[in-house]
Amino acid sequence: MKKALVVGVLLLATAPLAAFAASCESIKADIAQKIINNGVPESGFKLEIVPNDQAEQSGGQVVGHCGQDTQKIVYTRLTNGDDSGDAAQTGTSQDTPAPQ
Repeated sequence: MKKALVVGVLLLATAPLAAFAASCESIKADIAQKIINNGVPESGFKLEIVPNDQAEQSGGQVVGHCGQDTQKIVYTRLTNGDDSGDAAQTGTSQDTPAPQ
């Protein structure tokens, strides 16, 4: 009886963690679909789920958040369909030269 009670409590305690993971993946999929619908090929970008404290080091643009705002979804634009860090561009408005 005690084993069943302990297992039940553990399952209830870990259920929210599984919901966070599924939630982040579904949000990431929704964002990816919106990007594809805007004409960007699937091989032309990369989305990553990273902890908040690593979002700045990822080299991309934060396009969403999940996990009760504990994780960020970072968009990186790829050139030539590869995901090497050297060829990635974030595509932010700060990178474009000002019109003259």
